[in-house]
Amino acid sequence: MSKKIVVYSMEGCPHCDNFKKILKENKIKFVNRDIHKHEEEYNLFVEITQNDFVPAFMIVETTDESAKLFAPDRDFQDINEAFEIIKQQIIL
Repeated sequence: MSKKIVVYSMEGCPHCDNFKKILKENKIKFVNRDIHKHEEEYNLFVEITQNDFVPAFMIVETTDESAKLFAPDRDFQDINEAFEIIKQQIIL
């Protein structure tokens, strides 16, 4: 099973920058989606999760296109916890 990480972030957000830095340092590939450049996509994410905080992310199962959505304060409390979720999900 192949999984794709999509990170929703915004320019100038230190939490977003730190989260992406952690992923890069751990050689976890991800697609960055700036919430202003991909506003329609992000608005759908917000509608589904009822949460508009960033950084947020989804893990897409590329074999069947299913996705798990993860939002701050709903699914994790800080970027280290978010990173642990990703590690667990990509190992499964």
